[in-house]
Amino acid sequence: MNYDPIKKDLGIVFNQNTFLRKIFYSLLDLLLLRTWHVHRELKLWMKNNSSALILDAGSGFGQYSFFMAKQSRQYIIEAVDVKDDQIADCNQFFNKCNLGNATFAIGDLTKPIAQNKYDLVMCVDVMEHILEDVTVFKNFNQAMKPGAMLLISTPSDQGGSDVHEETGESFIGEHVRDGYPVEEMAEKLKQAGFSKMEILYSYGNPGKIAWRLSMKYPMLLLNTSKIFFVLIPFYYLLTYPFSFLLNWIDTNTTHKTGTGLIVKAWKS
Repeated sequence: MNYDPIKKDLGIVFNQNTFLRKIFYSLLDLLLLRTWHVHRELKLWMKNNSSALILDAGSGFGQYSFFMAKQSRQYIIEAVDVKDDQIADCNQFFNKCNLGNATFAIGDLTKPIAQNKYDLVMCVDVMEHILEDVTVFKNFNQAMKPGAMLLISTPSDQGGSDVHEETGESFIGEHVRDGYPVEEMAEKLKQAGFSKMEILYSYGNPGKIAWRLSMKYPMLLLNTSKIFFVLIPFYYLLTYPFSFLLNWIDTNTTHKTGTGLIVKAWKS
């Protein structure tokens, strides 16, 4: 299934004014389990970092830059993405919100980024879209200061992208890979120059159910007909209490396996 047409429709609705855009970010924070996991890791990181230069690598709608920009004016966020329309939307929105500590620009992660510049690199829902992953990891390592942290959220090979058989196709058509085995992720990070890392599963059994309830089924409906944009609020009114509980459980427990990975790596 292709997410891009749905993303475009959502963008048209929620980019009409700053209030709706903030509502959109709040909905993403509530519904997306990956956001729960990423926010948890960012909050842990912030305990020891009161100021920082941050790269949001593949910023998308800009929700993670928004989260960090609001935490402190001492966090300077430089966000990049390949989609010029999203970059323009984000710059306009952040200017209206007077969040001058976050800026957005067109950027290709497969090209050199910087030298020893960033204290934190966030890369959420990106690596599954890029074939040249080792090149990107090397560019991240090069761009990071010694001691800086790289935070990645991406599907695993344990059913990531909703693929459950070797010959199965990704539920999400834009993905170039269905997910990473832990060993492959670790090896590629080592090739890129990272020696210290922590790789954990997300989307365990609770998260798998929550993802179907809060994301897969609604996206399938929206992909079928735009009429479901009207009915979706009623759907969430019934299902979200269960999704909320399942998201909380998934975020606050460890998993022997899962369809997602939360990856942290530090530059020595």
